[in-house]
Amino acid sequence: MTLPRIVSRDEWRGAREELLVREKAATRARDALNAERRRLPMVEIDKEYVFEGGDGKATLFDLFEGRPQLVVYHFMFAPEWDAGCRSCSGFVDQIGHLAHLHARGTEFAVVSRAPYTKILPFKARMGWTVPWYSSYDNDFNHDFQVSFEGHDGSVGGQSHEPYERPGLSCFLRDRERIFHTYSTYERGLDGLGSATSLLDLTALGRQEEWELPEGRASALGAPAGSERVRYHDEYED
Repeated sequence: MTLPRIVSRDEWRGAREELLVREKAATRARDALNAERRRLPMVEIDKEYVFEGGDGKATLFDLFEGRPQLVVYHFMFAPEWDAGCRSCSGFVDQIGHLAHLHARGTEFAVVSRAPYTKILPFKARMGWTVPWYSSYDNDFNHDFQVSFEGHDGSVGGQSHEPYERPGLSCFLRDRERIFHTYSTYERGLDGLGSATSLLDLTALGRQEEWELPEGRASALGAPAGSERVRYHDEYED
């Protein structure tokens, strides 16, 4: 095993301050990239998707639970599998209390292609409470490019077996209209899991006054995002 060099405290502090300059530059670059993401155009969803969840049948509109935004994690769980993907399970394990997303008008849900009769016992085994829906009877997974038939998902890739890949998609609701604003897959999921990292992928972002483009912080008619942070048991839904 190759370990870091052992140095004095002063030498370490100098190296740390040098790295801090680059870290701050990376933070500013990330903020600029997030702003460009929020400037992306969006596509209206005019296709009717019917999912199955804990309360029975649900439409994509229902998955919002009345909130303006929806983040969907595409969990790899093919109909023929007996359990969900291990790496996807690791991702969902790190999802915190959803109250912090809800306070910013954002719902989080998991969607898999497996029938709900397979999802339910696996969800109980994992001890998860996040909303999880089956897209077994619709084209949602295929339309959002996380399930493929006879294709391995790569450019020019071919396969005789169905192929699944993990992903995440963001949606925005304007009254009865639903829009797809963003999707990312595989390595694009690295570093995600916290409330702020998920909000950074959405059209409304963290809803902070310093975020660009201007006007998104007040879109929900509420104080800026950081001013709404509470203990998770203090939120009023």
